[in-house]
Amino acid sequence: MASLKGETIMNNEEKNLEQVLWDSANVMRQTMGAADYMDYALGLIFYKHLSDKTLETAAQALTEAGEIDESEVATEEQRQEAYTKYYDDPDSQEYLLASMDMDYTIKPDFTFTAFLKEIKDKTFQLEHLEQAFRDLEQSNADLLGHLFDDVDLHSNKLGPTPQKQNDLIADVMQALAPLNLDSHSGDVLGDAYEYLIGNFASDMGQKAGEFYTPQSVSTLLTHIVTSGYEDKKGFSAYDPAMGSGSLLLNVRKYIQSADSIEYYGQEIKTSTYNLARMNMIIHGVSATNQHLHNADTLDKDWPADEVTDFDAVMMNPPYSQKWSADKGFLNDPRFSDYGVLAPRSKADYAFLLHGLYHLKSTGTMGIVLPHGVLFRGAAEGKIRQKLLEKGYIYAVIGLPAGIFYSTGIPTIIMVLKKDRPGRDVLFIDGSKEFVKGKPQNTLTDANIERLYNAYKDRKDEEKFCHVATFEEIQENDFNLNIPRYVDTFEPEPDVDLGELNKEMTETNEQIEANEKELLAMLKELTTTDTKKAKALQDFLHLFK
Repeated sequence: MASLKGETIMNNEEKNLEQVLWDSANVMRQTMGAADYMDYALGLIFYKHLSDKTLETAAQALTEAGEIDESEVATEEQRQEAYTKYYDDPDSQEYLLASMDMDYTIKPDFTFTAFLKEIKDKTFQLEHLEQAFRDLEQSNADLLGHLFDDVDLHSNKLGPTPQKQNDLIADVMQALAPLNLDSHSGDVLGDAYEYLIGNFASDMGQKAGEFYTPQSVSTLLTHIVTSGYEDKKGFSAYDPAMGSGSLLLNVRKYIQSADSIEYYGQEIKTSTYNLARMNMIIHGVSATNQHLHNADTLDKDWPADEVTDFDAVMMNPPYSQKWSADKGFLNDPRFSDYGVLAPRSKADYAFLLHGLYHLKSTGTMGIVLPHGVLFRGAAEGKIRQKLLEKGYIYAVIGLPAGIFYSTGIPTIIMVLKKDRPGRDVLFIDGSKEFVKGKPQNTLTDANIERLYNAYKDRKDEEKFCHVATFEEIQENDFNLNIPRYVDTFEPEPDVDLGELNKEMTETNEQIEANEKELLAMLKELTTTDTKKAKALQDFLHLFK
């Protein structure tokens, strides 16, 4: 288990979230590794959120109807009591649920608060929680179906016996009890995930960050792809490798009519797909506004019977991922215009072309990729040249090293547009725009603002950014390596010979003084051993 290292400036909400996560992790580490307990922690956090929301909504509905006074539902226990009373009464249940108008239902016996009381009374049974999960999913199968499949309450990872499993989950729920998700602003599950991998990445290995985009990168990327669309209603955003959904959810920061945003996403891993769904629900995204699929983006294109082009495409796909590269894809409209396919060992351009195909002619695409896509040859070189000839590559932004949990390799954001005048490309060297930290470096708000403003201004700035003409890029054989266009070389400062001589003299004097002191100490040494005495005299002779 890793230990907490360093101090960061956090508000009280974040301290609360992190402390609670730490406490829950300490409970679970007794029986399982860090990579395993995330499913349990995040699943239970999500259930607690829905449960707390149920009690709060019920209390609000009852007070607005004049059934009870606000003072009667001031505490969690009071809200639980009121909800139980009116839910269990056949004459008031229907009215209560209609007034609450929620997308799901949690029975009073199955709220997180009710389970905590059972734990306190030593009557808690995992079967109750398991049934609660199933009932919740069935209350809205379209929205919540199979959401808790990864929370295996009977896994041996929880303990060797049913009682051990029961006790461990009870302890975890007690550790999570102080968490108030409504007081936490931002991407709750994303923040929780980032904290867990940040503190336990050594236990989780490279796999830890495979589907999480750091919030700072997510902020920069979504700011770019929404630029100019801030007042658009019905804005459509698509992430073909959505992971936890953090990129999609960040779009809300920049679109004024946030409730009208349509979210489209695909994710190959079922557990990660479920995490994205949880994230959407926690952020209040209605079932009608989220269009998410658990599928292989490259092998199974976005369904043709749904909306197929979007205002913004954004993604942080797995870098240099293997894919089939089957020759049949040469006839796939996503790839057919380029004459070649991305190599089997590196799917970077396959992801890029997939996203570009689904971008509206007026839209903007942003994709995080490894530096290699800028200069690798063969098939990738041909695809890159074709993209440049079409004028699709709009900007290349170099990111600092060490800002992703999953990799230390340098990365870039490539911005693409279809319908635009000219074929020039903006290059921004953001490699120095970071604050060093542990375990990862960070883009600060100031760093993000500088990079975004450079993108918007689209002007040359010495040693930082340059707008390269198509002819300039052509002369470089369509190689987009940033140092070819942005010279960041800093000459060594002139040496003050006088100051250097002074320093050398002072150093020599200090060495001489230290030698004299050492010799004085050695001369005071005595021994009755003849051999040792001779060896000492020989050693002292060397300094004469």
